[in-house]
Amino acid sequence: MRRNHSTTPRTPRILGSLLLLAAAGAFTLGAAPTAQAAAPTPLDRVVPAPASVEPGGSPYRITRATRVRVDAVAEVRRVGSYLAGILRPSTGFSLPLTDHGTGGIRLHLAKGDFGAEGYRLHSDAGGVTITAGAPAGLFHGVQTLRQLLPAAVEKKAVQSGPWQIAGGTVEDRPRYSYRGAMLDVSRHFFTVAQVERYIDQLALYKINELHLHLSDDQGWRIAVDSWPRLAAYGGSTEVGGGKGGYYTKAEYREIVSYAASRYLEVVPELDMPGHSNAALASYAQLNCNGQAPPLYTGTEVGFSSLCVNKEVTYDFVNDVVRELAALTPGRYLHIGGDEAHSTSHTDYVTFMDRVQPIVAKYGKTVVGWHQLTGAHPAKGALAQYWGLDSTSAAEKAQVAGAAQNGTGLILSPADRVYLDMKYTKDTKLGLDWAGLVEVRRSYDWNPGAYLPGAPASAVRGVEAPLWSETLKTNADIDYMAFPRLPGAAELGWSPAATHDWDTYKVRLAAQAPRWEALGIDYYRSPQVPWPAK
Repeated sequence: MRRNHSTTPRTPRILGSLLLLAAAGAFTLGAAPTAQAAAPTPLDRVVPAPASVEPGGSPYRITRATRVRVDAVAEVRRVGSYLAGILRPSTGFSLPLTDHGTGGIRLHLAKGDFGAEGYRLHSDAGGVTITAGAPAGLFHGVQTLRQLLPAAVEKKAVQSGPWQIAGGTVEDRPRYSYRGAMLDVSRHFFTVAQVERYIDQLALYKINELHLHLSDDQGWRIAVDSWPRLAAYGGSTEVGGGKGGYYTKAEYREIVSYAASRYLEVVPELDMPGHSNAALASYAQLNCNGQAPPLYTGTEVGFSSLCVNKEVTYDFVNDVVRELAALTPGRYLHIGGDEAHSTSHTDYVTFMDRVQPIVAKYGKTVVGWHQLTGAHPAKGALAQYWGLDSTSAAEKAQVAGAAQNGTGLILSPADRVYLDMKYTKDTKLGLDWAGLVEVRRSYDWNPGAYLPGAPASAVRGVEAPLWSETLKTNADIDYMAFPRLPGAAELGWSPAATHDWDTYKVRLAAQAPRWEALGIDYYRSPQVPWPAK
């Protein structure tokens, strides 16, 4: 399986803080609806917290006359269509797209200090304008707009409204360029539709990287033409002995395309040299003794290894990397590298030294679990840290040393953001090898100061992995991801100065009606002042 906690100074946002405190009182007391309760959602009630909020002026109300105004650019029009597709079912309004006129909701590309993903949202009585330097910024601005509307906007049948957006301006851009979530489709297989459902949930919180764990001891989940038994046989089971499954190349392309439409990049992982029993069972020649082991449906780890000293191993790696890279337009390919307990250190270093150039040959940047730092990380490689707060100082120093030498870091401390960890000892799903991870623990740490000795500049971002040993259904995914996933997203997006549990938990509580409207099950943590039902 795959974590110091530093507090950061916070900058008061006076009006926003007062609004949050007022909201906290209303939620905690379960107050009956009042005229004040129907007021627009405050601009700073969203998750992740925006970089800057200036409330003021009259709200804008979406009506039957509202148009969605878009630049005459195909990608901007696609973002506009996405927005209209969310708003139409619940409002009952037609919300036609247009590239002329005034008022309404405008999506506009312009030069400015937005970066690749930043945006500005301005609202007043005359309309709402989202401005960005790139379409991804417009898309993230749309997610903020969604959260500023009543939760009922997410429903698929006409609701009563009113549909008001508070007046003022939000200026926003991400703290980190890498804001990820990992879904393990190897321990239990999830269909294309299930993965796409998760993508939609990730998009709401401005996550931009979907890490798919495509191979492990229990299953190989991607078709490889040159090694067909990997999927046909190696993908035929899962934890507990179910039927498993795999993605055809067309299905994988569909996932990649769907993710791209939500401005997420897919990061595929083929875990090597350990966690490889599904491959070893499929092809005897990948084993040092030439004998294929049986398929594996348990949950123990560390027993499998590709044969490092056979040249066929590198033919295999070359083929699977070549085919997967050709399917994946994104920058990264994850080669795993964790828990290779059956591989000697010398063999591990040899293997990683051979495999990383193969990834580069096919135009991808290497990502590996942080054990990669015990070998020779390639130039530009990213190491994904999954240790604990209690991980040894020596292991942390090894990772920090690599970071000092140019290796980028993705932070996924297991006792902070592993979404498959139990919340409490009574949680029915999940595991507890990294400890119990309640909502506050998951949120209350600072990625920029987490790993001693690692330069803050080496941190590329945060990723929340969801391992699936105990997860089989959409409801299982929902319950373990929510409410912790939005906190991980905020750690990746929001400025450190906004990081404060007491205000975050109120904003998090305000998300609950939206999850209910979207059909997302979630854990009602006693640490969060949820609205009264």
